[in-house]
Amino acid sequence: EIPAVREAILREIKRGGQVFVIFPWIHGIGKLHQRLASAVPEARIAVAHGQMPSRALEKAMRSFMRKEVQVLVSTAIVESGIDIPNANTMIVFRADTFGLADLYQLRGRVGRFTRQAHCLFLTPKGMPLSEEARKRLKAVEEFSSLGAGFQIALQDLQLRGAGNLLGTQQHGHIASVGFDLYCRLLRGEIERLKSGDRHAKLHNHAHK
Repeated sequence: EIPAVREAILREIKRGGQVFVIFPWIHGIGKLHQRLASAVPEARIAVAHGQMPSRALEKAMRSFMRKEVQVLVSTAIVESGIDIPNANTMIVFRADTFGLADLYQLRGRVGRFTRQAHCLFLTPKGMPLSEEARKRLKAVEEFSSLGAGFQIALQDLQLRGAGNLLGTQQHGHIASVGFDLYCRLLRGEIERLKSGDRHAKLHNHAHK
């Protein structure tokens, strides 16, 4: 896979662009950085991930934004909130480990300029993909048109399931907001819906 990665990086650098290289885990990202530095010595490469000291992370990101760095090796922290029009090639290692929504968001980081964008999703050679991983990658390949986000969301829902709001298999983010706040938000939403239902009934009665 490294020869293909080298070719993709050099192709982008040759036209004056920049490259995102995405790795799913912080552990091992340093080793990938070394492999790329060895394979593509012509490129200026930086690393960015969420466990770096804030100043080091800011420095890496600023260097990339200022075009001082040509390749940014990063975790998926770049999937939202970053817009680098000059970065139009993305290489995602172990793409089989990312969710469908993550893959769609990552792909959206490139192709934000007038240049043709390239996105390479790499999977381990010789390792069979799970059926779900295969479907995720196929969906990202198929839904590439403008406004495909809704289709991706539906496909993601089908693959992961809608979840269970009140049962033990709840798929939301209770842990991130706390159970107490979650219950209050849920109770407020139920009351709002009940109130709306009452208003609807009163409106219907008024017109009978």
